[in-house]
Amino acid sequence: MRENHAPTAMREAELSAADVAADLDRLRQNMAEVVLGKPELIRLALIAVLAEGHILVEDMPGVGKTLLAKALARSLNCTFHRIQFTPDLLPSDLIGTSVFQQHTGTFVFQPGPIFAQVVLADEINRATPRTQSALLEAMSDRQVSVDGVTHPLGSPFLVLATQNPFEFEGTYPLPESQLDRFLMRLQIGYPDRAAELGILASHRDGEPVDRLKPVLQAEQVVRLQGLVRRVRVDDSLAHYILDVVSATRSHADIALGASPRAALGLYRAAQASALLEGRDYVIPDDVKRLAVPVLAHRLLTHGMRQGGRELPAASIVRSAVEQIPVPR
Repeated sequence: MRENHAPTAMREAELSAADVAADLDRLRQNMAEVVLGKPELIRLALIAVLAEGHILVEDMPGVGKTLLAKALARSLNCTFHRIQFTPDLLPSDLIGTSVFQQHTGTFVFQPGPIFAQVVLADEINRATPRTQSALLEAMSDRQVSVDGVTHPLGSPFLVLATQNPFEFEGTYPLPESQLDRFLMRLQIGYPDRAAELGILASHRDGEPVDRLKPVLQAEQVVRLQGLVRRVRVDDSLAHYILDVVSATRSHADIALGASPRAALGLYRAAQASALLEGRDYVIPDDVKRLAVPVLAHRLLTHGMRQGGRELPAASIVRSAVEQIPVPR
């Protein structure tokens, strides 16, 4: 049972950006107790939460993808469901179905596991495209429709999907429309020696994530997400974001460039990054640090290899960021 006495991040009175950053720093430290040696991964995951985005984690099995999702859910005191994607998983297994109640003679909707605040879609690319597409409405509109009836999802709502590299047997590539719904694609990688030694030590007495205490409440996360939208973005930085996005559309090696949704995602992620660092305004470095995780997975290059640690698209985004003049 979750404890309800987590430190309060937002009071009734308005807090400064620095005060909010202090609370968010405690959140980072809390997650760092179990996600060892990955401060940048934690930072990017929290930016996605604040920006109301979803996360796709692509990496080898066993490097901590599930651990990241559990640490997020526990630190934010959110409801959590894990869905194991398999080739025989049906859309109704995700979103739920209407069940006939014999004693009343009516159909009653039984919610599926998608009805949680943090949903771990584990090995999402093992399911068929039909099942993967069942997530689209939930990820885009925070709702699902069954038998002509719309059912809203809770708030906050985060899908953290994991996928194995495409060269693994029994996997399906995610359609471009679904990739575009993920705010970021992250890779975890192997821990360094010191972090891996700490992992061994922390598991002597069981799973450390099970002992993790909440730092924020779900309703406080929603209020922080509202504060993100008030972070100032200068017009010159908005044009800079569009310049980076436009560069992906005109590049000779790109068959499918970044969408307007991608531009909005980069804009919102930059606002969340500023709030996380204790600022109420965006700076160019916010955009530059986030361009690859926000844009690269949405691009399709000519003859693109479907998998691997370093996609050509990531190099193209980095090149665009380096070449486009930074606004003063």
